[in-house]
Amino acid sequence: MSSRITWEVCDTAPVAVVRLRGALDLGTMRSVHRVLDEALAAQPDALVVDLTEVTVRDRLALSVFAATARRAAEWPAVPVVLCAPPPDAERWLAESTTCRVVPVSRDCAEATRVAGAAAPPRLQARLEPVAEACRRARELVVDACARWNLPDAAGPAALVLSELVGNVVRHAGTPMQVTVTLRRPYLHLAVVDGSQAAARPAAADLRAEGGRGLLLVRELAQRWGSVPAGQGKAVWAMVPAT
Repeated sequence: MSSRITWEVCDTAPVAVVRLRGALDLGTMRSVHRVLDEALAAQPDALVVDLTEVTVRDRLALSVFAATARRAAEWPAVPVVLCAPPPDAERWLAESTTCRVVPVSRDCAEATRVAGAAAPPRLQARLEPVAEACRRARELVVDACARWNLPDAAGPAALVLSELVGNVVRHAGTPMQVTVTLRRPYLHLAVVDGSQAAARPAAADLRAEGGRGLLLVRELAQRWGSVPAGQGKAVWAMVPAT
């Protein structure tokens, strides 16, 4: 039996809502994963997935929502909430580990309230690929840590974000959006640029004057990564929020 799923994305509000329609199974879950990733690339405050018009044909396909929530927890560091699953899917969700990762609400209005209430505080800045950008990134982190009373995180976070921005200046050479998000127990740092080339640490060369930025990020951050984001990529890092 062939299956098909469609979607509608409403991302004009701080909380993005993705409304799915059709059959969710192992054949369509890849399309669902892709559209949810695209919704996250807009960096909403939170993401709601509306399952009102979805028929779940394979309970294993529900794992796509846990995968999305885990991705969202790293970047853009926002909550994901499901709403109005059909009865069978609601039971399967309750029996699986998915509900431990993704909360489920009765309807879209309730889910939007839950997601909005869980949305973490964040600061953002649009920077050009110039040397001055590194200083502005450090200032953004210091400001964020002062607002959120995180004195011990300011130094490591400023250094990590400065290196992420410097990587864009040196290699991508495109305008960038810098985001600092507090989602305890971590301070999440992210830089979205216009280059699709994944960020990778360079091989260590003790004679080189530079090229150690991402190696330093790897040592200072709890976790870090590089993921596609729209027409470019996001490079993110997580520093303990202390």
